[in-house]
Amino acid sequence: MYGKQTETAIAALSRLAEVWDEGRTRLSAAEIADQRGLPRAMVAKILSALSQASLVSGSPGPGGGYALARAPHLMRLREPYDLFEREDISNNCPFGGGVCGVGEPCAMHDRLRTMQGAIRKLLEDTTFEIFRKAVQEDGLMPVAKGVKPEMARETYRAPHPRRKPV
Repeated sequence: MYGKQTETAIAALSRLAEVWDEGRTRLSAAEIADQRGLPRAMVAKILSALSQASLVSGSPGPGGGYALARAPHLMRLREPYDLFEREDISNNCPFGGGVCGVGEPCAMHDRLRTMQGAIRKLLEDTTFEIFRKAVQEDGLMPVAKGVKPEMARETYRAPHPRRKPV
């Protein structure tokens, strides 16, 4: 669905949304990285890009750190996605050969169009408010990396071809 930079940006922004209190609470790049189980250097780099794009505000020094630049309900998943992802404007069909949209569609055409539409809708319709609400109102807490939940469920990620699904 998206690359590692976008995934890291959404993880960082979602953590900042979880602690949103009009921007008074600030988290360092190291805190966000550790709380999300991500590499510190990558999170720092991503937060710098998010700051340049006015998605977060940062302040250096003691008591500094990062906060969302706007309230979570005003920020859509589409924003970090657009910052780090490039739209594929190629007309070449990746599966059936030839030019997509000309002649007979490949066997996957309709399914791919449906999936792309669903992803676009998810990115446009979902705000970071969902993360703030989950933690502050619903009492949900993300499970720290490395902790095995007692009641594991299937994840959204596809199973690795050499591993059996849990």
